[in-house]
Amino acid sequence: MSRKVFFALIIVGCLLTSAASITRKHRSPQALKPAVTTAPQTIPFELVTRHIVLKVSINNSRPLSFVLDTGDKYAVVDLDRARQLGLTLQGEVKTRGAGPETRTGAFVRDASFTIAGLPGFSQPVHLALPIARMAPRFGHDFDGIIGSDFIQQFVVEVDYQARVIRLHDKDKFNYSGPGEIISAKLNSAGHPIIEAEVTPLGSDPIKGKFVVDIGSGAALSLYSPFVAERKLLYPNLKTIKSIGAGGAGGQIQGQVGRVAELKIGTFKISKPITLFSEDKAGAFASSELLGNIGAQIINKFRVFLDYNNERMILEPTSAFGEPFDRAFSGLSLQAEGKDYRTFRVSEVLENSPATDAGLQKNDIITAIDGRPASHLSLTQVNDIFERTNPYTLTVQRGESTLKIKLTPRKLI
Repeated sequence: MSRKVFFALIIVGCLLTSAASITRKHRSPQALKPAVTTAPQTIPFELVTRHIVLKVSINNSRPLSFVLDTGDKYAVVDLDRARQLGLTLQGEVKTRGAGPETRTGAFVRDASFTIAGLPGFSQPVHLALPIARMAPRFGHDFDGIIGSDFIQQFVVEVDYQARVIRLHDKDKFNYSGPGEIISAKLNSAGHPIIEAEVTPLGSDPIKGKFVVDIGSGAALSLYSPFVAERKLLYPNLKTIKSIGAGGAGGQIQGQVGRVAELKIGTFKISKPITLFSEDKAGAFASSELLGNIGAQIINKFRVFLDYNNERMILEPTSAFGEPFDRAFSGLSLQAEGKDYRTFRVSEVLENSPATDAGLQKNDIITAIDGRPASHLSLTQVNDIFERTNPYTLTVQRGESTLKIKLTPRKLI
């Protein structure tokens, strides 16, 4: 998982596509405890590679970093973190998400999570899965995920610009703002599904169902059966290979290009960067939906998730009209070390600014224009490389230290 996008990751999206039906038979007996304070409650979040990270504790543990994800249903903790916390694990569960691989985890019993800034609230943790292995592509601790089971307890307002979520009383919420109401129904996996319309370049609009997935750092992803059926990867379409894109099911295969337009309700998003999936298995190979609408599109709005009334409300922000005109470096980076401040090149795109500059896999970027990389986060480095500016990189390659000029450019 993107980030970001396709030269970083599509991290969480549609994580529990296989586990949902299994876990219903193994639900923890713990009751949900709603917040006792009056809504709305305002909870700050950190935006990490376009993912919403909340501070969570499990059974009064130290603060942990959990991602809020509409592409997930249950509260999930990393398997190794669960063992470190001494949680009770039982049985075996196999899951599949974005990517072709199947992951094996366990059921969690007698564990609940709480959220910093939300007194009186707790909710069961149901699953432990090996998800922390995605932390290097995330550039941050990745301890767990919370999804629709949490969101359904409230009307959740996501304010990307203010970096907060606001939790409204679902029984008293009455919307009267300028936004547009979009019908959003949860599928059997607890993912919100909406009707939208995509217009491929040089083609007519196509209506269909999409999952709204704020746990994906991408903009728009079209699933491989739809791509194949409509022959969307035609020879003259300008695309580049997707590198560094992955989810709970491993590496995602596909081409990155654009469509002419995505229409949600009356909102028209022009020429979004789009992943045309070529996956043979996993969430992005599903024939049930046309695709996945990720955070790069959703963060153009202030969003109200009102699952109990089967709706989503979108208020366009000042970011709505900003074009998808990012540059590409051709690098996929992983952040290593205890503080995730060692940036290693994990993949290089052929015929890109990175290959033009002579960068190689396993190079370590130690400085950008003289600024130590240790002073930057992976999110900041990715942001830097989305600008069409020339940079002087200090690179460690084995025992050698090199100065390399890199100039990202628009490739699609």
